[in-house]
Amino acid sequence: MLTTAEILKKVRQLEIKSKKLTSDLFTGEYHSAFKGKGMSFKEVREYAAGDDIRFIDWNVSARFGHPYSKLFEEERELTVMLLVDISNSSLFGTVQARKKDIITEIAAVLSFSAVNNGDKVGVIFYSSVIEAYVPPKKGRQHALYIVRELLSKETKGEGTAVSKALRYFTNSTKQKSIAFILSDFLDADYEDALRIAGKKHDVTGIKLYDKMDMQLPDAGLLHVQDAENKKTKWVDSSNGFVRHSYEKEFFRVSEYATEIFKKSGCDLLHVRTDEDYVKVLQRFFISRNR
Repeated sequence: MLTTAEILKKVRQLEIKSKKLTSDLFTGEYHSAFKGKGMSFKEVREYAAGDDIRFIDWNVSARFGHPYSKLFEEERELTVMLLVDISNSSLFGTVQARKKDIITEIAAVLSFSAVNNGDKVGVIFYSSVIEAYVPPKKGRQHALYIVRELLSKETKGEGTAVSKALRYFTNSTKQKSIAFILSDFLDADYEDALRIAGKKHDVTGIKLYDKMDMQLPDAGLLHVQDAENKKTKWVDSSNGFVRHSYEKEFFRVSEYATEIFKKSGCDLLHVRTDEDYVKVLQRFFISRNR
């Protein structure tokens, strides 16, 4: 458990890092990756070569004796919702950071990207239950509050229920929003909830995993504990069949998530705890712009 002073120090570090990333890397990329709700009228100006004739304002043109065009601009304000998995499996990490640390950093970067762009941002914290809801708002102070919550929020539930988070999001968010689900997706049966959310909203999953989620080291007899239900068991990690089964299960869960997101028309990004998540996000924003 972090002290208040440690949390404030970490919030400041994350703000500096996020602002640097937002200004250096995501300027324009975040903005154009997610389109606004539509077009709104801006002004009338003299017709110029190449203007769409459908937007000629005939009343103004008749009054002044030559053509005038209506100009429109994109309605930019968006609502970004972060669905953040804080179940105990996110506390796992063996190389550079825990899954929770990377989730926190990505959520901070997305929060600051949103508020720097004049968008609202909100959060649903979940495990096997909805742990907390932060309604979407604009502004730096709100982004800082979200980062403080990301650092200090502790789970009460056991396990992960992505479907509950998605249903809560669908029921609580009336206007079309951009949603990011940050989780290790060690779960099943969220296909219907994702499909329903994906029909109305722009949903992207960010799946965090650690090297050791994928491969069990050859380290003899290990006494391991399930982070979610606290059950313990002995595992013979030197047994080839055990290691193969462990790896097979990882790929089964990953392939399930990939398949479900694809079917729902939603994007899914994979981020390993020792990889540069910035490059993954950047590639994603750029591919969206195309």
